[in-house]
Amino acid sequence: MTDTTQSAKRPRRWSGALGRSSEIRIFAVALILSIYFETVNHDFLLTSASLQNLSQFIAPVAIIAFGEIMLMIGGEIDLSAGMVFAFAPFIMHFAHEAGLPPWLSLLSGVLAAGVVGLINGAVTVYLRIPSFVTTLGTLFFVNGLTLTISRGTPVAPPEDSTFFAAFMGGWGYSEIIWTVAIAAMMHVLLRYTRWGLHTIASGANPLGASEAGIHVSRLKLGNFILAALLAGFTGILEGFRITSIDPQAGGNQIMFLAIAAAVIGGTPLAGGSGTIIGGLIGAAVLGILNDGFTLIGINAFTFNMILGAAILGAMIFNIHVVRLARKGEL
Repeated sequence: MTDTTQSAKRPRRWSGALGRSSEIRIFAVALILSIYFETVNHDFLLTSASLQNLSQFIAPVAIIAFGEIMLMIGGEIDLSAGMVFAFAPFIMHFAHEAGLPPWLSLLSGVLAAGVVGLINGAVTVYLRIPSFVTTLGTLFFVNGLTLTISRGTPVAPPEDSTFFAAFMGGWGYSEIIWTVAIAAMMHVLLRYTRWGLHTIASGANPLGASEAGIHVSRLKLGNFILAALLAGFTGILEGFRITSIDPQAGGNQIMFLAIAAAVIGGTPLAGGSGTIIGGLIGAAVLGILNDGFTLIGINAFTFNMILGAAILGAMIFNIHVVRLARKGEL
């Protein structure tokens, strides 16, 4: 085997090894935290209410994180996801008020979210504006639009069908079931399809990927749309869960939690690598910390301190490991 062939195969081996080690590492952290909090307070995992609360924290953070991971692998980011989260349910509400059935109203809300993603992608890709700036602009615009059309007043989700509402988030565990299903689909998309593999390649080496015939611009545009669709769909699930659509829901808090889950799960902001499973486990770690601290009486300020330290630690570790891998020491 020639040196050229060996060097061509080595990055794939590193990428897979890094992905697996990242997932194993963060899973071990989640397991240790679960054991600790269960030891301190036996109500942490052994009651249905605790498991339900934990799943309802993890689900929205994880689904939005999946979209952010696709963008971050390609070297982009979407800061407007939290506002799209609040925007899509209102479009669903108004579509239902106009006479559309619940499922078609839901589809209208998700498509409206996709339009925001299309705008984010088009401005970033074709006008060559950094995604940080583009999505910061749409963050404020979509937030203002949501408050304007809602007049700052919460509304109720469609209530025509009890089964439909339960299926779309009203039942206690339906959100986490949606999360696992979406995680499985996104994992297959990222790891076993041309779209996902090209996303990884374009994030690792945009110029080389372009010269190899990969449509980098098309990939980025599609991933912006995908991230917005997931954010909008998550907002709709949450609306059905809490039986209220609030224009102040989500916001920057859930967006930053999603990005934190992606980073903790092993996706570097520099792009080129990342895993959907890692993002799911990263969201689980955040949920475990949040619920665990609440049960043992530690306030939210301390949670934010731990979250900040976890993000910094994950980034430092990821950068160090990637550098060692590139030097051939892993």
